[in-house]
Amino acid sequence: MTKKDLTAQESYEYVSGQHGGYWRHDFIDHNYLYNLYFPPEDFFHHLTSHIHQLVLSYPVGQQELASLVGELIDQPPERIVVGNGAAELIKIIAGLGRKLIVPVPSFNEYANVMPAGQVVEFALKAPSFELDVDKFAAEAIRTEARLAVIVSPNNPTSLLVPKAQLIRLADTLANHDCLLIVDESFIDFAANRDQETLEPEIDQHPNLAIFKSMSKAYSICGIRIGYMLTANTDFAARIRQGLHIWNLNGFAEEFLRLAPRYRQAFTASCNRVKADRDHFYEQLQTIPDLIVYKPEANYIFCRLPDHGASGPEITEQLFVKHNIYIKHCQGKTMPESDRYLRIASRTQPENMSLVGALTDLVAQERIS
Repeated sequence: MTKKDLTAQESYEYVSGQHGGYWRHDFIDHNYLYNLYFPPEDFFHHLTSHIHQLVLSYPVGQQELASLVGELIDQPPERIVVGNGAAELIKIIAGLGRKLIVPVPSFNEYANVMPAGQVVEFALKAPSFELDVDKFAAEAIRTEARLAVIVSPNNPTSLLVPKAQLIRLADTLANHDCLLIVDESFIDFAANRDQETLEPEIDQHPNLAIFKSMSKAYSICGIRIGYMLTANTDFAARIRQGLHIWNLNGFAEEFLRLAPRYRQAFTASCNRVKADRDHFYEQLQTIPDLIVYKPEANYIFCRLPDHGASGPEITEQLFVKHNIYIKHCQGKTMPESDRYLRIASRTQPENMSLVGALTDLVAQERIS
């Protein structure tokens, strides 16, 4: 089924029920979160020139994959577990038999994969949605959680928890047999990425693990790569036990082999994303009565005016009237979730088109 077979309304209903494959439909995607400026075309030329080998041959196993990621991030392979996207690694932690605590709203998958009764949801207070790490630690200790998850920058809020606070949290939890997982999938878009990532500190905190989806920053959603980095060899071994022998395909392996040669291009692409995002943030702030949160990722969290269309209604109108698809936050674990939007930044012209369309929709609701 393609969009040409459907009305705009039918297309919206179809697309909103999918989890991908958007490229098959003709709309502007401000929902999914990826880097529009990476990988370089040279990477795709390489894949097409090696297509026979990549399709016909078995890929390498976990040990070699960990070495490839280790070369890219300058870490020893014994600290690394490579997954078919971070989602595969998140699924494995559900089978460890440990109670997990996670702030909400956040990336739902951490809570979704856990067995009933094994998740503690720690509510982030509106309107700031900032994490109080001391209160979070106290709740983790009170509930006897053995895994604590922080997504930083957070999804959907695009807010970052400062590195110093995360280190303090890890140290506090270490005294209570609780391992801290920090999901840094969006850290490459943070204003001070090198100062905020915990990767350089990993060997100093044995109760710390970093999860990272490479799909977002490296824009390789279709070939699925994520990794875990930890100095806790026992925890790494337990995660590895949950993987099958060939959990990544040859295309993913080939990306990892080529990625180190694109370091400068990758950094430049992230800088372009940040520049577009910052300009987008400034323009969204011009929309009357729209609350716009200062972002640290490649998407922006907004609150719609109290009196007017809801997030789902605005999302539908943007698609049907303007062929633009964004994500509303209805269903996220937070009060008045239907008032919030998460909007991915794209190119500046596309961002400006969205600002114009959203301005008109919000203004119509104010007039009516």
